[in-house]
Amino acid sequence: MTIRAVVRGVGHYLPERVVENSDFEASLDTTDEWIRARSGIERRHFAAEGETTSDMATKAAQAALDMAGIGANDLDTIILATSTADLTFPSAATMVQHKLGMTGGFAFDVQAVCAGFIFALANANALIASGQARRVMVIGSETFSRIMDWSDRSTCVLFGDGAGALVLEAQTGAGTTDDRGILATDLHSDGRHRDILYVDGGISTQSTGYLRMEGKEVFRHAIEKLAATADSALEKAGLGHDDVDWIVPHQANIRIIQGTAKKMGVPMERVVVTVQDHGNTSAASIPLALSVGCARGQIKPGDLIVTEAIGGGLAWGAVVLRW
Repeated sequence: MTIRAVVRGVGHYLPERVVENSDFEASLDTTDEWIRARSGIERRHFAAEGETTSDMATKAAQAALDMAGIGANDLDTIILATSTADLTFPSAATMVQHKLGMTGGFAFDVQAVCAGFIFALANANALIASGQARRVMVIGSETFSRIMDWSDRSTCVLFGDGAGALVLEAQTGAGTTDDRGILATDLHSDGRHRDILYVDGGISTQSTGYLRMEGKEVFRHAIEKLAATADSALEKAGLGHDDVDWIVPHQANIRIIQGTAKKMGVPMERVVVTVQDHGNTSAASIPLALSVGCARGQIKPGDLIVTEAIGGGLAWGAVVLRW
């Protein structure tokens, strides 16, 4: 028998403010058609003034708890993936812990930019498999609108804010690929590529900074690395492309999503796509897409899912799980 980290509940939250592509036309040399053609994005959500990463994370987490039918004090751990925490410290995860009314266990943040939720899932899986936790809330939440250079049309039109969350619970499986839960994880990073996607400020440099990206270079790395990590995770699980019911990718750019699916030989009909409505929400994009995919009726119990992401660092990885 094998202990598996099984999805018990999922939820998401999007800020009320919706920003259409056409809203940028008054201040930037861009058009709705230009943005759609290059990214597939049609709109995104921006957090309200005073609305923080932990606020959004708490709402997504509560939705996941409600679906799971459990309370915050039934959790052992909260792991929050974010690059835009409310404060330098304490962690946004501990803020969510307090806002949910969770009085035990422990909470911490993971920072791997757009790959953060994959890294957080891998950490949650390890905690459950080792017996250190029975139930883990895994959240991705970002307010990337706070680190945009609004004069840079190549980046500011791509990103949005939001949060998504999963409740993972230890359950006993037979140790086969038919088990529900996380079947394999695959993580990578390579700091040599830092300069193609980064924020040009931080605490030790005493500046806030803005997101900077070499789009062509990121694109060049993304498809190859995403397909390779997905293949590696499937191989570790003892599965192949034909076993996959859904790819749920990081929602950065429709061309990257299409290119990765093509390289893996998986038709777009088996890919959950939300980038048109959310933009790139960094660490929040995968749990958002999982939650929306469930709400649409696409993802069903027993489905085999491959989820993958790449972000600044560069950091990238994939998780294979049976819903």
